Amino acid sequence: MNTVPRAPLILITGGGRGMGAATARLAAAQGYDVAISYVANESAARAVAADVEALGRRALPVRADSADPAQVVQLFDAIDREFGRIDVLVNNAAVLARQSRTEDLDFKRMQRIFAVNAIGPILCAQQAVKRMSYRHNGRGGVVINISSASARLGSPNEYVDYAASKGALETFTTGFAKEVARDGIRVNCIRPGHIYTEMHASGGEPGRVDRVKDSIPMGRGGQPEEVARAILWLASAEASFITGTFLDVTGGK
Repeated sequence: MNTVPRAPLILITGGGRGMGAATARLAAAQGYDVAISYVANESAARAVAADVEALGRRALPVRADSADPAQVVQLFDAIDREFGRIDVLVNNAAVLARQSRTEDLDFKRMQRIFAVNAIGPILCAQQAVKRMSYRHNGRGGVVINISSASARLGSPNEYVDYAASKGALETFTTGFAKEVARDGIRVNCIRPGHIYTEMHASGGEPGRVDRVKDSIPMGRGGQPEEVARAILWLASAEASFITGTFLDVTGGK
């Protein structure tokens, strides 16, 4: 009796909006079942899940704060129950606070930004490796961390704490990639530049991309779908010998 192989499963943290939502839709179009986590905007997450299902794939939206270890465990338990596998983890969830100089940064703000942007991906990676690694009888897999060009540029006068948290994520990418390379897991990092997403409103400047676009060599901001294509390429077999690397999706900046 022939059995139809089960679709691969991709988990996208913060998958209810922006680059995460675009990645969820493109992944479904490429044949993935899709799990997404969200924190506050349930209606947006369910809308993305409906788009995935409209493309003929299975979807699972889960409310989970990736900075909370207990909620991360619950997220992966839900994936185990629904799909019984995970093939790709996209650590996309991130937070940004209002533009500020360093001397004016609030301590709780700094704690929250590092908890979500740097510690959260490590917590998710811990759960993923226990399911993907050959050492744990897994089939291998892919982890893709979403950093930011700010990790290289520093975001002075605006988001130095955000930039620093992304720098921490990049160092984690390097170390984790080497640690699990022989366990069948590839780990890479995307650095988006100025992309048209809702996140800029969180920083207090919804029109930020248009303000800075003339400083971008290509003369424009990027679209979430352009980042999604890079993510799905790194997740694919076309990138089979690529691990521990960083791909800038920045228009040349």
